[in-house]
Amino acid sequence: MSCMRCIVSGRVQGVWFRETTRRKALELGLTGQALNLRNGTVEVTACGNEQALRALRDWLWEGSPMSRVDDVHCEEVVEPVRYAGFHTG
Repeated sequence: MSCMRCIVSGRVQGVWFRETTRRKALELGLTGQALNLRNGTVEVTACGNEQALRALRDWLWEGSPMSRVDDVHCEEVVEPVRYAGFHTG
């Protein structure tokens, strides 16, 4: 199992970005969370197999229908956290 943390910027708060990310992650069999940050970005942490993580990373550039994604910066999480499901906070 691998984990990644991504910071997504653009118009990503108040546009159902976290919920659609949750749905996509669950569809891909990933666990983790999507959180709004104070600076207007969304932090997505996801864990699972490499192929599913790549698919989610690619999907983050699309986002929800009402969002506008300007940038997605992802990095590997060195010490993975075990999540039960995928949550938004």
